[in-house]
Amino acid sequence: MKSHSTTILTIRHQGVVAMGGDGQVTVGNSIMKADAVKIRRLMNDKVITGFAGSTADAFALLERFEAKLKDYPSNVPRAATELAKEWRTDRALRRLEAMMAVVDAKHTLLLTGNGDVVQPTDNVLGIGSGGNYAVAAARALIAHSTLSAVEIVRTALTIAAGIDIYTNTNIMVEELKEG
Repeated sequence: MKSHSTTILTIRHQGVVAMGGDGQVTVGNSIMKADAVKIRRLMNDKVITGFAGSTADAFALLERFEAKLKDYPSNVPRAATELAKEWRTDRALRRLEAMMAVVDAKHTLLLTGNGDVVQPTDNVLGIGSGGNYAVAAARALIAHSTLSAVEIVRTALTIAAGIDIYTNTNIMVEELKEG
């Protein structure tokens, strides 16, 4: 059975970076868990990660990323690149089905199993089954509202939950100051 899970969204707005995710884990056509926590703070709360995909695979990647952060504590892009290289070349890791969004005070990064480390141009990044819906909503809210970064993430994820059946409204949001 294929597992579907999550929508993760992160934005930078008004000097704040916010990342949020829903809590739904679905296996087949059943909701297995409604309150999973898919957002984690690392490195003394200086880095926030969010993951989408197979839960066990995501936790394996999260552990490896945390180890890379310890090797390169003040260089999140380097830690991400080193993980991506390992992910792409390691036979066991290549089979993992997960993606990660990673933010710190300066960087917004997407890490994929293809070895990609991508920084979005507009600092709006969504992953998971409802990621594109959340990104579209966030971009519209950034352009046409006075909401805070946290409020934009929460609202955009709520909109995505109304469209994507693998996303719920049990939303958790974390924030960091930029710079």
